[in-house]
Amino acid sequence: MTNFASQRRALVVQNAFSPFGNKLIQAGYADREQVQRAHIESRKSGKPLTEVLEAITGKQLPPELLRQYKKQQLFELKIVYGVEALDPEITELSPEQLGQLLDTLLPLESCRRHRILPISRNEGASPSVSVAMVDPDNLAALDDLTRILRPQGLSLRRLVITPEDYQQLLNQYSDEKAKEQQAKAEQANKLDLSLNADVFNEVDGESLDDAPEEDEDMNLDAALRGANDAPIINTVNKILAKALSDGVSDIHVEPQEEFLRVRMRKDGVLHEFARLPNKITAALTSRFKIISDMDIAERRNAQDGRIRRIFQGRTVDFRVNCLPSRYGEKLCLRILDNSSTQLGLDKLISNPESLAMVREMASRPFGLILVTGPTGSGKSTSLYSVLAERNDPSVNISTAEDPIEYALPGITQCQVIRAKGLDFTNLLRAFMRQDPDIILVGETRDKETAKTAIEAALTGHLVLTTLHTNDAAGAIARLDEMGVEPFMVAGSLIGVLAQRLMRRVCSECRIAYTPTPEELGRFGLSVSGETNVTFYKANVVAPAERKAAQDAGTLCQKCGGGGYKGRVGVYEVLKNTENLQMLISQGAPTERIKEAAVEEGMITLLAYSLNLVREGHTTFEEVERVTFTDSGLEAELKAKRKTGLTCKACGAGLQQEWLDCLYCLTPRFQE
Repeated sequence: MTNFASQRRALVVQNAFSPFGNKLIQAGYADREQVQRAHIESRKSGKPLTEVLEAITGKQLPPELLRQYKKQQLFELKIVYGVEALDPEITELSPEQLGQLLDTLLPLESCRRHRILPISRNEGASPSVSVAMVDPDNLAALDDLTRILRPQGLSLRRLVITPEDYQQLLNQYSDEKAKEQQAKAEQANKLDLSLNADVFNEVDGESLDDAPEEDEDMNLDAALRGANDAPIINTVNKILAKALSDGVSDIHVEPQEEFLRVRMRKDGVLHEFARLPNKITAALTSRFKIISDMDIAERRNAQDGRIRRIFQGRTVDFRVNCLPSRYGEKLCLRILDNSSTQLGLDKLISNPESLAMVREMASRPFGLILVTGPTGSGKSTSLYSVLAERNDPSVNISTAEDPIEYALPGITQCQVIRAKGLDFTNLLRAFMRQDPDIILVGETRDKETAKTAIEAALTGHLVLTTLHTNDAAGAIARLDEMGVEPFMVAGSLIGVLAQRLMRRVCSECRIAYTPTPEELGRFGLSVSGETNVTFYKANVVAPAERKAAQDAGTLCQKCGGGGYKGRVGVYEVLKNTENLQMLISQGAPTERIKEAAVEEGMITLLAYSLNLVREGHTTFEEVERVTFTDSGLEAELKAKRKTGLTCKACGAGLQQEWLDCLYCLTPRFQE
């Protein structure tokens, strides 16, 4: 904020409300002394003048005077900031449009932090977004808006809004969102599968050939209302709708000896959803295979398929795999819902140092960046977030994917079609003749793809790809197993981002507690070092007790008794320094590479997850389930022993930043 702008605003405030004050006096609402006192008190307390006036006079302001005050306030704001003012009473705002922009364009958290609201999206030759701001000169807000809008080719049109109008619009959105969530919860309750065997009495004689033909984008909401459909069709529709209502990531349909089990993975953990009669196994499997465009006559080989449905106004894809098993064909459906994903590295990586390192790596003009982790750990989201930040008209980005999970405007995205010979390697070779700047390879599975990607990185392209390894250092050994020469890896690799997803402890019902010294010591922490930290555990209600808790009104409305709601990312960033390049070229083992990276400041998955526990985002139980390994802790302890610090009590090595022994928890050390 410049000095000139500050002085101009102070001058306006000093002389503010004089026309409005005259109106008050002329209307007989207040005398001159009361008006003057209200001005002074309003400036000192920061409260609205209308609120102060009503307190002084003991009378409520008439609507015509409130309107006069509003008009003058907007006029002064327009003069102060030099932008158009927004008056919701004059400009008609659609709650649906506001909700859509908040859900898809600007995160609600950023809007609350900067007191901004997206009002409209203006298409045309120069697409822009109109954003109402309480303080249009807020530099932090402008930086955030530029970072979000620029990759999407959108410019910013600022509007000024009064704090009262901003809060009113935000409250309207919150009320609508609460009603929508309540409606979804009521609908989800109605979607529970009935385990009454009478529902499936007609299954044995049901002909799937008589099922109605469906469009590729069939509306699932309309299908649920089709009460006259065959029982199997209704059952499949209910399974899909229940999964989408609950926000799960995977559906497992598993034939067992005595029943057909349906499980769903929510926040990374599988939960049993229903047990169905085993006599419907063949019919239910055939129904899924029909809508997935699979061959229902083929029962001895694994097959892949895809389902697309429209649910509550959004298009959702299901990636389906069918696998022969002992008691029938097992189905696994991965849900690909673009509308529920917010792209952006700052939304994923909470640690500032790790975030800055990843952004620095992604800004390089050429080289190889690997993202590692098991299936379902968020690797694709991280890659797309990097692309979203680098997406610019001056940058040519091409991706080879299987499948294409997110649609990004301005990027050339290609689907792998192995049946036609269009695999990752062939797509990579084609990209090299397309003058690319950045290349994304969905997954590196073999030597040929790996070598082609590294060759592209060595010839002036930034290449992003994924590997399945346990940690960042393990990616080096994985490439070596594929047959890639160590010197090529050392020369092309920029860095490795390893990641996991942990369940986020529910902020509404979490329980604060004090861990025992033994529990802290298990994770390399000490009681004396965590005196100012509040630890939390999840308030998990047993499934058998949730109905009673709901009837009693004690069940948490946010997590439904699960204790966790949503997930948070855990990241390990290995940057390829000169020292690591030398170790990689020499073929050093994974343990040595990880130890050297920790010595140079790498935050391991374990250390990152423990920081999330300290910050109250998750629990020790999640750390043990997802990231805690003896080898991971041992690598950190080995690196700490080299700092030259030893414990007086037991002689164990200490890290300089940690003043407590990791072994005997003694808070003393010596050099």
